[in-house]
Amino acid sequence: MIQYKNIKEFSESELQDLFLSVEWSSGKYPEKLVLAMRNYSYVFTAWDEGKLIGLISAMDDGIMTAYIHYLLVDPKYQKMGIGKGLVDLMKQVYKDYLRIVLVAYDEQIKFYEACGFTKGDKSSPMFITSLST
Repeated sequence: MIQYKNIKEFSESELQDLFLSVEWSSGKYPEKLVLAMRNYSYVFTAWDEGKLIGLISAMDDGIMTAYIHYLLVDPKYQKMGIGKGLVDLMKQVYKDYLRIVLVAYDEQIKFYEACGFTKGDKSSPMFITSLST
């Protein structure tokens, strides 16, 4: 049975395993991920018998705008409603905010639209990054 938790403390290996399972290059920096998770406003997770299988993180300005940064689910557990469940938890936390923002990869746009997000017509995500994903 999948359990959802609101926690910010992880081992390096828990985060590394999850991030590398979806082939995100940030998984190569588990020590940075551990520190990053502590600094987010909220981190919700999904667990299966003690194994971290999903995570969503967000930061906010305290009143108006929240930014969802990470949403990832181990590929073995995708298409089971876990990602949507994590998004729903975050949407509930930020229900009184005026805007919830995220950057979606093109292949994920349909998923986020099904979660209630709309694609901006007059905006494009922009980055300064050394990560490939």
